[in-house]
Amino acid sequence: MKISKFATSIVALAVTSVFSAQAADDRYIMRVDNNNKGVVKALAKKLGAELKVDGNGFIAASFSGKNLEQVKGLMNNPHIQAIEEDQRRMPLSVYGDDAGDPSAMQITPYAVYQSQADQLTFNANAGMKVCIIDSGLDRSNSDFVWNNITGDNDSGTGNWDENGGPHGTHVAGTIAAADNNVGVVGMAPGADLHIIKVFNADAWGYSSDLAHAADKCTAAGANIISMSLGGGGANSTEENAFKAFTAAGGLVVAAAGNDGNSVRSYPAGYPTVMMIGANDGDNNIANFSQYPSCTITTGRGKKATTVTDETVCVEVTAGGVDTLSTYPADMATSASMTADGQYFASSAMENSGSVSGNTYYMGTAETTDGGANGNICVIDRGVISFHDKVQNCENSGGIGAMIINNEAGMLYGTLGETNATTIPAVGATFEDRSALIAAATADINIGTSDYGFMSGTSMATPAVSGIAALVWSNHNGCTGTDIREALKATAEDAGAAGNDVYFGAGIVKAKAASDYLTANGCGVVVEPPAGDVSLTANGYRAKGKNKVDLSWSGATTASVDIYKNGSLLTTTTNDGAYTDSFRTSGTYTYSVCDQDTSNCSADATVSF
Repeated sequence: MKISKFATSIVALAVTSVFSAQAADDRYIMRVDNNNKGVVKALAKKLGAELKVDGNGFIAASFSGKNLEQVKGLMNNPHIQAIEEDQRRMPLSVYGDDAGDPSAMQITPYAVYQSQADQLTFNANAGMKVCIIDSGLDRSNSDFVWNNITGDNDSGTGNWDENGGPHGTHVAGTIAAADNNVGVVGMAPGADLHIIKVFNADAWGYSSDLAHAADKCTAAGANIISMSLGGGGANSTEENAFKAFTAAGGLVVAAAGNDGNSVRSYPAGYPTVMMIGANDGDNNIANFSQYPSCTITTGRGKKATTVTDETVCVEVTAGGVDTLSTYPADMATSASMTADGQYFASSAMENSGSVSGNTYYMGTAETTDGGANGNICVIDRGVISFHDKVQNCENSGGIGAMIINNEAGMLYGTLGETNATTIPAVGATFEDRSALIAAATADINIGTSDYGFMSGTSMATPAVSGIAALVWSNHNGCTGTDIREALKATAEDAGAAGNDVYFGAGIVKAKAASDYLTANGCGVVVEPPAGDVSLTANGYRAKGKNKVDLSWSGATTASVDIYKNGSLLTTTTNDGAYTDSFRTSGTYTYSVCDQDTSNCSADATVSF
């Protein structure tokens, strides 16, 4: 039971791209009054459709070889309110590595400290329940209070307590892993969970599955819906399901996406869903975390109108880089390493096994060296291949190898397809180089794992879901919207001053949010401080040039600074209007600030 990194087969399952999440498979959603559903289902079957989901106020079906317009023509029936594509939804996570060994102790993930979750006690009697829509929670991991967990089985995806890959189990551990002196501890330890397994064997689901799952979450009495998933294309049926859950007092949380671009992913992009970005342990934004604009433009040309809406972009972030959590038992490859009895971060390269012994520093290990005989080789990266380094260690009589990166961060690598070595080999960080070289003894173990690291907005999302449950359990007279607003009001500002597209309001802080609700109560709408700047940007073409009319209010200085794509464009009189003119195409982001201050508007974006 050691922590791990993904095996190659698991990486293929967990990694996804927003661009690949398209409405495929000829699946369509038909919105229909429940009283008339039988008529519509009969008509669909008569026309050769295969029923997929029978939801509240809608059905989803596949029409082989038919596009949307053809289906609309075939299903021209007065009982049908709307027909739309059934968009694919996929889990959102990327590859991460390991550190430590939770088999002998309980490890607190860095995000718990970063978010102040360790400074607040979860109230198990408050009745908080988080509904996780994902790939299932595998019963083989014992680091949960299983009496507090329920779920829904599905004929298409299987039993909720059998994993469809490690993603859902990892997500669940971040929220609710038990405080039991072993493994890891969640943000809301032992919280009630309800599991909806929506991902099939190919690791995707559909927007109709999510809409149907939202109804199941409601039926289970959930307060929070957590979704570490997403895809391209909005869907009104899906949006309405989450709108209803929020209107009933719940909170819906979803991942921003992992493509590191400004594309808006759904369901996170709906206004009633709280979009979550990812940061690392050093309060930096994760390079994969998506950052859609907070502006919405309607109309064209001079009639185009742009408004700022901070509910359609990243609202807060949480730790989502190298996040330690639960796995299905023995599902992933593990690597653990100690030097002089102290754990150090490592990544498995090749060759399972456990070794202990004295260390020997081989430099870059370009040749064999008799000094390595019977020892664990400590090797610097560079000059020759990883395989040849480990081969030279083994040919010298070495029993294991650790290769230290030659730049900041962890060394991830393999020994190649023609690996001829047999000794366990791990990568190590450049930051630990001095300690590893100075160490007299070391232990290396590569094997299977119940715990491991993943990275992604998928990992940040359950962190915020768990934090929301933690805070809400201490203020259970609040609504989900109250919790959402408190988390934003007390987030630690990071990145550019003020709200920005990467961090939103900032890094979420549990204790600060709880203190805020203690001081202000629930249902309080906090007005922005005087002087906050609001901005609209209208883009159009005139006389062969691109034009952007900027209009702002709320600035308090005599002049304002106008920024374009993060660089100062001009300082101009604070008269509330400015027009930018240029010929190049692309996407342009503007903000307006009180001169020489960090009191700025939210970003406004236009594209040509």
